[in-house]
Amino acid sequence: MSEALGSVGRMPDPNPDELLEGLNPEQRAAVSSASTPLRILAGAGSGKTRVLTRRIAYRAATGDIDPRHVLALTFTRKAAGELNARLRALGLRDAVAAGTFHAIAFAQLRTRWADRGVTPPTLLERKVGFVARLLPRRAEPFAAIDVVSEIEWAKARDVTPDRYAEAAAAVDRRASVPAQVVADVYERYEEEKRKRRVVDFDDLLSLARKAITSDPEFAAAQRWRFRHLFVDEFQDVNPLQFALLRAWMGDRTDLCVVGDPNQAIYAWNGADADYLVNFDRHIPGGETVELRRNYRSTPQILSAANAVLAGGRLGSGPLIPNRGDGVAPRVRSYPTDVAEAAGIARAVRDARRPGAPWSTQAVLVRTNAQIPLIEDALRRAGIPHRTRGGGLLARPEVKAALRALSRSRQPLAAALADLEQENDELAARESGDEAEERHANIAELVRIGHDHLALDPNATPASFAQSLIAVGGDQIGAGGDAVELTTFHAAKGLEWPIVHLAGLEHGLVPIGHAKTPEAMAEEQRLLYVAVTRAEEVLLCSWAEQRTFGTRTMNRTPSPWLSRIESAVERRGRDAAAARVLARERDKLRADRGERTARSGRRAAVAPDDPLLAALKSWRTNAARAANVPAYVVFADATLEAVAERRPRTKQELLALPGLGPVKAERYGDTLLEFVKQHADG
Repeated sequence: MSEALGSVGRMPDPNPDELLEGLNPEQRAAVSSASTPLRILAGAGSGKTRVLTRRIAYRAATGDIDPRHVLALTFTRKAAGELNARLRALGLRDAVAAGTFHAIAFAQLRTRWADRGVTPPTLLERKVGFVARLLPRRAEPFAAIDVVSEIEWAKARDVTPDRYAEAAAAVDRRASVPAQVVADVYERYEEEKRKRRVVDFDDLLSLARKAITSDPEFAAAQRWRFRHLFVDEFQDVNPLQFALLRAWMGDRTDLCVVGDPNQAIYAWNGADADYLVNFDRHIPGGETVELRRNYRSTPQILSAANAVLAGGRLGSGPLIPNRGDGVAPRVRSYPTDVAEAAGIARAVRDARRPGAPWSTQAVLVRTNAQIPLIEDALRRAGIPHRTRGGGLLARPEVKAALRALSRSRQPLAAALADLEQENDELAARESGDEAEERHANIAELVRIGHDHLALDPNATPASFAQSLIAVGGDQIGAGGDAVELTTFHAAKGLEWPIVHLAGLEHGLVPIGHAKTPEAMAEEQRLLYVAVTRAEEVLLCSWAEQRTFGTRTMNRTPSPWLSRIESAVERRGRDAAAARVLARERDKLRADRGERTARSGRRAAVAPDDPLLAALKSWRTNAARAANVPAYVVFADATLEAVAERRPRTKQELLALPGLGPVKAERYGDTLLEFVKQHADG
């Protein structure tokens, strides 16, 4: 290395052995592996951040790397802050560079611009207004929002305007704006930015990649500075980010990625989990370590999570529990969405332990449109709550509708009718994922308006809009102790002791616009993510009827809800069988103790007894043929009793522990034949 690790002003590196303390064997292997590149498949709750930070610290402590040449890449500023905090706690103070792809790219570009005396371009932070001016005159009201989403998707996939239509068709991507219109606006968008010397956030990534691939001197400087690369949440990398990562790497292989393909839920936004799933194909010659031991959730919750993902799992196998038993997940249906919201409020209150903060609980939903009903129910129950990300009122279409209502001079009922009619007309003309969710959000706003009108018949559009904004802006409990309300997507990376999952119905879970096998698989993984947010208690619910605007629709439960219920029942049966087995073992031990005390004969058969060995071998084959655990055929204690007492008749078999009439009828002749053969031998 070009610099000594013990430079003045640096904290001493931690002891390598101490960094391995408290780790399970798989975590220890991930931290101490000498392999590069390295892929760490880290299941939910398996301690991935702990492993990632300790691997950086371990390699620094062993002299394998200089932490000043480490680049740790994340996807949010919050995650970057957590990485830095943990690394500082491990003794690496202000040494490691940790940040998002965009932040690192922007910093490198600013340095390059300054070195070359170039005035930096203006960073475009608000795209919708910029794009709106480029649309055809008769574009739909929310076309700019959808076009911006499509441009962002295309840039994430490294798709140029001339290739947009073909690329969107290849993945069956649906938008409310015709593909050719998107492509034309996309091309004009790029031209206008060039004319005005404006760049957007995605341009930062492409400009940084271009600078590195076209300027050998700049590339050498960046690769000298960042020699050891670590990427968190690698399943969320998109093609543009991956291309930049490869540019940073050059011909080197010192790369460690951490991720969980079963938490890949951002394909709609351009992410490509294939970079993680088929890591060896993209970055050859590496090693893989799997972390499947879950330290977050109870075995009961993990059974539900594993059941949800059954058949759709990517990469690593099922999560393995490390916590003690807890309560079984509960599934409940309600006649209406209003009743469901009220039921959730009651469940939140009932689940609160004496002295426990409200913040130990969260209510998770698939869409923002579900939140207002639950907010209202919690408000009525006097339960403090907050909505992460602003909820329904943060949606641009809802903001626009509220602004229009504020200016309306009609009675509120008429204004709501107009809003609903306009929304229905747009729904008939528009298609695509964004449009469908937008229409659901406006329908929910209409429903809230009618509820408000029932409480205040004299309400005006302006007073309704003002009251809604005031209540939403109040953010009950914000900054204090409160139940969290958020979507499945926004809950990723978070956890709570008690989680309520609401609206587990067809049309929401999976979402109605998920039509392709790929989209359905992503919805399946999204529910898996939601389930694995729960540590101790999981409460699931759905409504038999749900209202959208003024229309009420019958609903059916999510297809994955039955898997959760089956997992709960199966685990209950297994637990009951285990209790019966424990009682049988206790009874057998008691019987043996009594016989020993009475007659002095031996209490158990020898472990190497030929008859016992033959019986166990037969049991293994029988269990495999029936596809059941071996103990379901016979417990060890029962086979030991057969080998010890050597019964000659079915009546004598029935006197043995764990051998009732059913098993005696099914397996009795076989057991008696084994006894006879060994007696003759």
